[in-house]
Amino acid sequence: MRLSLTDKCNLRCTYCMPAEGLEWLSKQAVMTGAEIVRLVRIGVEQLGVRELRLTGGEPLVRADLVDIIASLREAHPELPISMTTNGVGLDKIAAALKEAGLTRINVSLDSLHEETFAKLTRRPFLDKVLAGVDAAWAAGLGPVKINAVLMRGINDTESPDLLAWALERGYELRFIEQMPLDADHGWTRKDMITAAEIRELLSPDFALSPDPRERDGAPAERFEVRRRDQASGEAKGPLLGTVGIIASVTEPFCSDCRRTRITAEGKIMSCLFSREEFDLLGLLREGAGDQELARRWQDAMWIKPKAHGMDHTGLGTPDFVQPDRSMSAIGG
Repeated sequence: MRLSLTDKCNLRCTYCMPAEGLEWLSKQAVMTGAEIVRLVRIGVEQLGVRELRLTGGEPLVRADLVDIIASLREAHPELPISMTTNGVGLDKIAAALKEAGLTRINVSLDSLHEETFAKLTRRPFLDKVLAGVDAAWAAGLGPVKINAVLMRGINDTESPDLLAWALERGYELRFIEQMPLDADHGWTRKDMITAAEIRELLSPDFALSPDPRERDGAPAERFEVRRRDQASGEAKGPLLGTVGIIASVTEPFCSDCRRTRITAEGKIMSCLFSREEFDLLGLLREGAGDQELARRWQDAMWIKPKAHGMDHTGLGTPDFVQPDRSMSAIGG
């Protein structure tokens, strides 16, 4: 289950939000901590949820974040609970998150250069994010995963440096194809760096080979990483670690998708690109019992599409229409 805690964010990434931000949900429209805990319990006890990912917006902007995680952990001692964050402010709260019961963390980081980072996020917060990543590692929120979106002509040439930085520190880097989920609806296929191009950008420095572990429904295709000998072009030296590539557009994994999403206002989305939503929170607030809520949830997931509507070229089939919501409003 991927559950969004808020639609608010303190960055304005170009592939997600407009520069002026969005019109935020009212406090009353967003799920309370108790409502979140109840929906997670229904998902775990009645619908087979085996892992929980907390998302946003930016989950760190919720003042009750630590309390929510502590309540979830108390209710589900064995449930893996992860969180995706932009890392701003993480250095101040990482230890508390671990103590409350958070299992591990993903941090979005698209560049190690201040100017490029500021251009992509429209905020000069690179030092804050790096401090947050280090704090997460120190707190034991590992494996720490780094999510990077490459943008053509902006940060694509930085991909080998990003990978070298992550490998040196023991972080797991995952490159993500830019998806048509920006609020400005400015996404174009020609500007997107594909998975094939990512592998090509890395190949002069690194030799990638398929990770022998089962993918098991994971969105990222993992590769083992070794240095490439410049003279022979062959793999050289010991295994350095792994890198993942999430190719949602050009190499989709829809047939093995096992995810259910709940937005910050309690609406179920069966697919990240879905244009249909089912209101679970409204039903809950009307006094529905657990069984009725579970049935509504099941009904929403039974219409999960067999594919997201984009063909292998990423241009989209005639039926594909970009969702109205941006990534921040859905909860990645």
